[in-house]
Parts: sequence; structure tokens; C-alpha cells
Amino acid sequence: MKFFIWIALGALAASQLSAQTRELGGTGELLDGVAAVVDKGVVLRSELAQRMDIVLANLRQAQLQAPPEQRRPLPPLAVIEDQVLEQLIVRQIQLQRAERFGIEVSDEMLNRAISSIATENGLTLEQMPTALSAEGIDYAMYRQETREQLILDQLLQRDVVARISITPRELERCLARSASSLAEDIDYNISHILISVSASAARQEADAARAEAEQIYAQLQDGADFAQLAITHSDGQGALEGGSLGWRKGAQLPTLFSDVVIGMQPGTVSRPIQSGSGFHIVRLNETRGAQPVMVDQLRARHILMLPNEILDDATVQQRLAGIREQILNGDDFGAIAQALSEDPASAAESGDLGWASPGDFVPEFEQRLAAMEIGELSEPFRTRFGWHIAEVTDRRTYDTTEEIKEQRCVEQIRASKMEEQQELWVRQIRDQAFVEHRP
Repeated sequence: MKFFIWIALGALAASQLSAQTRELGGTGELLDGVAAVVDKGVVLRSELAQRMDIVLANLRQAQLQAPPEQRRPLPPLAVIEDQVLEQLIVRQIQLQRAERFGIEVSDEMLNRAISSIATENGLTLEQMPTALSAEGIDYAMYRQETREQLILDQLLQRDVVARISITPRELERCLARSASSLAEDIDYNISHILISVSASAARQEADAARAEAEQIYAQLQDGADFAQLAITHSDGQGALEGGSLGWRKGAQLPTLFSDVVIGMQPGTVSRPIQSGSGFHIVRLNETRGAQPVMVDQLRARHILMLPNEILDDATVQQRLAGIREQILNGDDFGAIAQALSEDPASAAESGDLGWASPGDFVPEFEQRLAAMEIGELSEPFRTRFGWHIAEVTDRRTYDTTEEIKEQRCVEQIRASKMEEQQELWVRQIRDQAFVEHRP
């Protein structure tokens, strides 16, 4: 995972960078220097040096992976450092803003996030410290970086995502396009360069930004490397990744340039496109066709009981074992679920959980159901939610394409507005912040 690699590289480089980024104090102790003052906080020189090492390592790795004829010299270190410092400043502004709003991430939430990462890498939460240590990664630092990223995700949800509105007309148009157009089901791999313009910029500043964008476009037409120009010039959040926006469905492309991208050929770039945040140049890297969404689903029902001060785990397990015997002897599962299950939502449906796709349930519940036959009634088993008995009532392989079209449209409309709204938001909070660079 990109985030995992970012932290790993930083940990490996930290010991080498420490001596280079600290000054000797009067007592003979090494003191960390300040690269920038940001409102009530600072960006330390050690942070900047660590991020520089990570970015340079990523850029050099990308060079090695590119065909020899496509390799270009890296931009000057001073240019890369300016970009990295700006990213750290924006991150510091966002973290301080989140703190003012009281956004926090509990240890429980953090553990769930790291458990998810561990599962994707074939590990358990308990195995993560050892696995990270084997790669030279400090586990405490990894937890802190992950916690901060979760905080920033919540801030983005609050300040940007929650404020994106979707009108009924927009939803209707999206559904109509779904029925008549194949373009939205094509995947587009795109990159972009943003030359930003402040909302309060004078005309002279806007004209200068336009001229810079036109100059970059001319360089691209002459064969200049897009990624290198993005690293050097772009004010977008993905500048240090060569401006990459990754793979997007046609309908998930930012509204600003969706029509332009759909009409482009792979390997071509657009003329500068003006928006409220500045001027954008888009490159279409690749396209790929759509695939039907076939999902193996199962339908199940369950009865949930929770331990408490009076009923311990053993007692609850025994009670559920007795209920199981009643059902096997002919009592009605649905009636018992309505009367006794402590899952209010499913109890109202006679214990029915409806059709479920992979990932809908917590792993321990999903794994138990996956091993059961249709009509089999499980022994009592425990999950993080309590004790269950469950029955798989049906299975199917289902084409979810039509069923989830409306949900996809909502996500697509929101995603198409997200890029522009996020850029405007970042520029706004950056303009409002006090920032002082230290030599």
C-alpha cells in the first residue's frame, strides 16, 4: 500500500537524516530546526528531510521502472523541496483545523484501521509490530501517521464531502446516461497539472497563471515529460506523484474536464482548462473496458445475544445452545428471533440479514457463514458483537450492475465534484493561514 510504503521509507531514513537536520545546542545536545512556522505549529527540518528522502526514493524508483528512452533527469532539489515543504505546511494547517473542531481518532478506531491493513497483507493486528519491525519501521510512528491520516479523512468528510450536494436532476441525468452511454463504464487513467489562482487574485496574477499554463502546454507538445513538469510546476495534491489521479470511471471524472477526457486518445494532453481554482492541463494515460460486476452472495439469518453483568459468556453460549436445540426440534426460527434476538434491525425481520456480498459482515461472522451449507444451523459462536447462532438460507451469483446503479450515480456525482471542491478548500485554508518560512 502507498501509505504503508511512505512510512516505511521514512523509518528507514530517519536515523541517517537526524544528524543532518539538527543543530548543536549550548548544552551540547542536538536541537531540531524549524523549517516553517504554521499558525500555532511548526514544520520541523527533520520532518522535511524525512519527506524529501521518501519523495526522492519514490522518484528514483519510478525512473528505474520507466523504459530507458522515457527517463528524464529529476527536477532541481530546491524545486522538489519547495513542493514537499508546501505539502507539509498544508498538512499542518489541516491537522490544526481538525484539532479546533475536536476531531479525534480513538485507539479502538485506529486498531480497526490497522487491522484492516493487516488483513489485506495476510496478517493480524498482533503480528503488525513484528512485521513492521522486520522492515525497519517503528510501530509507534506508524500508528501516529495512521491516526493523523484518519483525522484528515474525517476533516475532509466534514469540510468538503458533506457539503457536496446532489440534486434530483443530476441523479436523473446520471441514470439516463447509464442507460444510454458506455463511456461511464470505461476506466480512464489520468494525470493533471494545476496552476492555481487564489480566489482573491488580481487580474495580473490570473494572466500570469494562464501564461504559465500555456507555456507548459507548449512544452508538452514539444515532447516534454508530463510527470516532471507536474513535479516542478503543479499546485495539485498529486504533484509529487507526477500529477497522477489514478484510474477513474468515466462518470467519476471531475466535472471540470470529463467531456474533454472522454474525447481524448491515450497519450495526449488537453489545452489548459480554466476553473475557479486555476488552470488545469490533463493527460490521458490509458483506458480499459468495463467488466460486469458479478458477486457471490449469500442470505442468512441469525439470533444475537449479548453478555452483560448478569449473564457471562458461558451462560449466553449455553442459552443459545438450548435455543438451537429448540429450533432443531421444530420451533420457528423467525418467531424466536423476533422475541429474543438483541439485534433490533434483523429481529424485526425474523432474524433475516438479507442478501450480503463479501465484506458486508465482520470477518469472523463472514468466515463462519462461508463454511456452512444451505439450511445448516450453526453452533453458538462469538464475534466482536456478541454470541450468535446463524443459518445460511440461500446462495447466488448475482450481477449487481443494475441494482447498484443509483448508488454508483450518487458516488460518481460526488466524486466528480470532489476534485475541484478539495482544491478550492485547500487553497482557501492555505490563504487564511499564517505561514513563515525559516531559512
